[in-house]
Amino acid sequence: MNNFPKIHNATWPGLVGKGPDSEPVISLDQMLKMTAAAEVDGIKFDGVDLGLLGPHFDIESGKDGAKAMADKVASYNLQIGSLVAPIWAGSAMGDQSARDTFVDMVKKTCEAAAYWNETGIRTSGVVRIDSAAGVGDWAKDPKGNSKQIVETFQRACDVAKDYGEKLAIEGEICWGGIHSWKHVIEILEAVDRPNIGFQADMSHTLLYTMGYNAPEHRILPENYDWKDRSVLTSALKTLTDALRPWTIDFHVAQNDGTVHGTGSHDKTGRHCQANDPNGKLNVVEDAGLWLRDGNGQLTKAFKHICWDGCMFSNEVMMKQETWNNILGMLIKVRNAHGWN
Repeated sequence: MNNFPKIHNATWPGLVGKGPDSEPVISLDQMLKMTAAAEVDGIKFDGVDLGLLGPHFDIESGKDGAKAMADKVASYNLQIGSLVAPIWAGSAMGDQSARDTFVDMVKKTCEAAAYWNETGIRTSGVVRIDSAAGVGDWAKDPKGNSKQIVETFQRACDVAKDYGEKLAIEGEICWGGIHSWKHVIEILEAVDRPNIGFQADMSHTLLYTMGYNAPEHRILPENYDWKDRSVLTSALKTLTDALRPWTIDFHVAQNDGTVHGTGSHDKTGRHCQANDPNGKLNVVEDAGLWLRDGNGQLTKAFKHICWDGCMFSNEVMMKQETWNNILGMLIKVRNAHGWN
């Protein structure tokens, strides 16, 4: 049995797509309770990746807030891993104030991370960002807006460097300027900082191969027959070969080949349950395309992997069985592609 990479759950699915125009938010304590209670063959989650978003966390709470969070997570015998910076208070493109706010949110996230690193409750992970901008807005001036995104990301990288942190761009079709795999690579190359990389989520990256929001970058053929697994494997290999060298954070996930949005969240990759019969991915096999290089050797590029259950319904999320099934799938991935 492998013991690396460590296995984490995400807490932000209790927030993303929830709220007044959708279902009620699920509290941080409830997310931690269900994570800590999950167990398969004596194996439990090692930690959680945190979204530093209200009401789970007040980014303005400083060291007192960071200490309270550390104490809470530790009380469930869990570690803290990657962090989602609340950059949607601003934007990586747009007016100067929005871009300044974006960078400030990264700084405050890094300050919290520094406390958790010092106290030892956080020993792995990155700070996750995206462009905090819609695809439609980006498309009004692709060249100019991408230039602004690059400059904002460079500023954010320079701030994160002071704290020893790496930033990971979330690969998701709903974020302008990074809504296709080729755009992501263009942005990463233009940012040209050693402390930035890519966060791959298997649910979102499947949509990259299908060309949602960027049909010119589609890899799978139009009207693809999902029964022909060899075509999908080839497309995923093209995608992972291009993005794997940049990948510094990884989410195991399932997707049924459709897009989905709830509440105020734009449509994006649909996160399916681990055992969803409509899932298009062979989760364990396809995870290996990210965790191993082109020659099949382990990359060991990150010390933990995470499951992101964004926009699961509250009914699904409140069932302990859901989290046991997710943990079981993560264990299978680690047994197939992990190490001791």
